[in-house]
Amino acid sequence: MRILVIEDDAVMAAHMAALLAGRDHVATTVADGAEGLARAAAEPWDLIVGDRMLPGLEGLDVVERLRALEVTTPVLIVSALGLPGDRVHGLERGADDYLAKPFADDEFLARVHALLRRSRPEPHPEVLLVGDVEIRVKARTVHRADRHVPLSPKEFELLRCLAEHAGHFVPRSLLLERVWNLRFDPQTNVVDVHVSRLRGKIDDGFATSVIRTSRGEGYMLVTEAS
Repeated sequence: MRILVIEDDAVMAAHMAALLAGRDHVATTVADGAEGLARAAAEPWDLIVGDRMLPGLEGLDVVERLRALEVTTPVLIVSALGLPGDRVHGLERGADDYLAKPFADDEFLARVHALLRRSRPEPHPEVLLVGDVEIRVKARTVHRADRHVPLSPKEFELLRCLAEHAGHFVPRSLLLERVWNLRFDPQTNVVDVHVSRLRGKIDDGFATSVIRTSRGEGYMLVTEAS
């Protein structure tokens, strides 16, 4: 995927470009908002990642002008202005997602890939297979080693999100957004409680757990069969 990174901090721009290159994306970096607008409007991109406090033109002004030009490329704003009001303002002015600095590398990549999937929708598989866990999406049923696992609607959506990122840690913020439609952290343990219940059900009767926890990174559905 071709990704334009508009970031005036050279160290941060290089870091994001390296993260993207590590996932086989081609990242082009520019350090000026006006130049970023010109490049974004003139060339085809799969995603634009932009800061807010830029020389030449503020990041949200770039987004707003792109939308006025009917450029629909998804935009991820990555900014040190990370209060809830800042995020809401960014989304209202046309950004597709908003990530506060400093960020966890895994969360940055997860949000990048979520936007890329959303912009290039593919037919959703009817069955997700991760190790010995089988998730039937349309029927909304789950089996582990052919044993039915009864789940609540929220537990099912949690497992589905983990399965779509199997083998990688999924941050709490992304789970809040996907399962509860929250773009902010309500400062409760709602995710931890539901994951604990999900783990208790899906691991019941098995010697190994298929859900791993990493402090500060989130939760991962392991890909190895039990």
